[in-house]
Amino acid sequence: MRAAVTAEQGTRSSRIDPRFGRARWFVIVDTETGAVEAHDNREATGAEHGAGIQAARRVAELGAQVVITGNLGPNAFEALRAAGIEVYLTYAGTVSGTIERLRAGRLSPAQRPTTRGHRP
Repeated sequence: MRAAVTAEQGTRSSRIDPRFGRARWFVIVDTETGAVEAHDNREATGAEHGAGIQAARRVAELGAQVVITGNLGPNAFEALRAAGIEVYLTYAGTVSGTIERLRAGRLSPAQRPTTRGHRP
């Protein structure tokens, strides 16, 4: 399975970035092979509006089947859900530690967004 983890840097040892849409990096980890890819999220971090939807589109294009992050709004949550991507929440730790918790079944799927979103 391909898991996209929001991260402060593009490495396995990076700390989790608790933001989804404006996370600095998406670290994609293949949970079966251990292969790691780092993808800069600079385009969405600078967006005035719609960063969460842009980020959801990006992780879907990267083939993620799971997203692990700290917070995401309703638009991003629905965009991920529509793409068939399951969301797990965590607020601390490293990319590698979070993947280990996912493999061990110690992360629970998110049932709803964690924020109300933004109003124009």
